[in-house]
Order: sequence, then structure tokens, then C-alpha cells
Amino acid sequence: MDNFICLDRNYSTTRLLTKEKPALEQKPEYKLAPRLFLPEAKGRQGEGGLRARGYFKKSYGNKPLISVVTVVYNGGKHLEQTINSVLDQSYDNVEYILIDGGSTDGTLEIIEKYEDKIDYWVSEADSGIYDAMNKGISLCTGDYIAFLNADDWYPENSIELVVNASIKSKPDYIFGDMDLYNENVFVGKRKPYKYKYGTPIGHQAFFVKTSLMKENPFDIAYKMAADYDFMIKLIKTNHSYIQVNKSLANFRITGTSSISNLDQEYFMIYKEHFGLLEAIMFYVRNTKQPFISSIVQSLVKIKKLAALRKNKNV
Repeated sequence: MDNFICLDRNYSTTRLLTKEKPALEQKPEYKLAPRLFLPEAKGRQGEGGLRARGYFKKSYGNKPLISVVTVVYNGGKHLEQTINSVLDQSYDNVEYILIDGGSTDGTLEIIEKYEDKIDYWVSEADSGIYDAMNKGISLCTGDYIAFLNADDWYPENSIELVVNASIKSKPDYIFGDMDLYNENVFVGKRKPYKYKYGTPIGHQAFFVKTSLMKENPFDIAYKMAADYDFMIKLIKTNHSYIQVNKSLANFRITGTSSISNLDQEYFMIYKEHFGLLEAIMFYVRNTKQPFISSIVQSLVKIKKLAALRKNKNV
């Protein structure tokens, strides 16, 4: 292994550092330009991290760099648990990117507390969660990317399990199970082949090659289900994968799925990927509406979809 700098052996993000700035390659197929820092934005509240101090990361022969992105907005309640679950990983080549949407609840103070262990963080307004996630993708220099929400956390050996499973074949993506928490805990088993029946993989337990994500960023026309849209594209095109039969993440159920426009976005995704009939049947199954009423409402949604697609900006 090349010479490296260890700032603190206690954290996954501070053990394998270098002063050598990585060369960023803009490939023709990339829809997102690779960056080490985001360009200055109006209303920015702050920016920092190890990169601002001249420390960077890279992959080594048997130590691929894994990038983790946390997107947050007024998520101070559980953010510290999320951050610590990344920093406490047993694997020692982790890049951590944190994108804050301009929080006003104390989130920024928590981020600043850990900025000497975070590779890069920024706090500024964005156009929604998937715009923030795309910013994160553009900043990642690891072999694989994972997204960990500010309500969720990793078991200590999650990333090590992913690396051990992928080191030989280097698949396009790796995923595992996910423990879901409300009043109780239960394991969410993931089955990619069931992608027509809802999100097949929890994105907190989903590690994707960085190059693939730069080629296929999230469609910000969707506000709640762009990760489902991305997963369908990946699965339908038969990209290689490895499934780890262990829980890789803990997901705190917070009621987001009850937001009213989620069914509408699922309808739009179904229509785009599987056709109008499948979309209507999905709507009938999930809303319990009478069939004729569902068709009428579906046609209304098609008009909304056409307007949305016309104005989308990826």
C-alpha cells in the first residue's frame, strides 16, 4: 500500500488519507460533472471538511474507497447517530459527504462538530432531496456510493461486509437486508425481481458503482420516488449485482411514505417503465378506488406527467 496519512485511528474516515489531490475525469457518458467542491451558491451557510484542509481519499489494491452520502434538512434530532454510525465503521477506507439544505434547527452545529472527520460538507438551499443527492454524487471519488438518510444508521460492520462480498467480482451494485424500526423492529428482505411491486431495495442498504451514478443521476422531476425510478432502470438493464444476506442498514420509519403525492409519482414511474395499463392497475391496487374512477384519475395524472416531464431539469 502507498504511503498514507492517519489522523485518528478511532474513525473510519481518518485512517487512510493522502495530500495528493485526485484527478477528476469527465467522461462523455457522465451527466454529472465530477467535483471536489461545489461552486459557490447564493445563501450558502457554510462549507468545510477534510478536503478544505487539503486531505483526500483514494482506493488501494485491496481497500476500495467507499463513499457514503447523507442528505439532511432540519434533521438534527437523529443526525448525530447517523454520522457516528459512519465514523464507527470497522472498514477503514470510507469517504463521507454531507449535504445540508440550509437547515435552521441546529443541524449545522452538529455537522461542524464533526467536520474534522467528514470529507466534505456544505449547507445551502437546493431543489429537493434528489437535487441534494445528485450534488453528493458529483462529489464522490469512491468506487461505490451509498446514501444514508439523516434518520437512519449503519451496523458497525456494514461497509466491511459489502467490500468483502464485492472484492473479487466487482459487481455494478451490492445490496442487503434492512432492519425497519417503528415501535418494533422487523427485517425487510430485498427481492430485486419484484421491482414491479414497489421499491425492491432499500437505498440505505444499496451500494452502486460511482460511475453508474454519474451516468444515471436521480431524475429530480420526482420529489419522492426517484430512487425507485433509478432502481428499475438498473434492474431492467441486467447490471451485475451481489446480494449480502445480512442487514446492512437500520431504517427509522417516519411516515414519509404517507405523503399524498407518492402514489402519483409511482403512477408516473409505472407508466414510463411498464406502460399505461400497468400504471392504471397499480393505481387500482394501491388506492382501492373503483375501477372507472381510477381510469379517470389516471388520465388526469397522465396530463400532469406530461407537463412535469416537459419541465424537468436533471
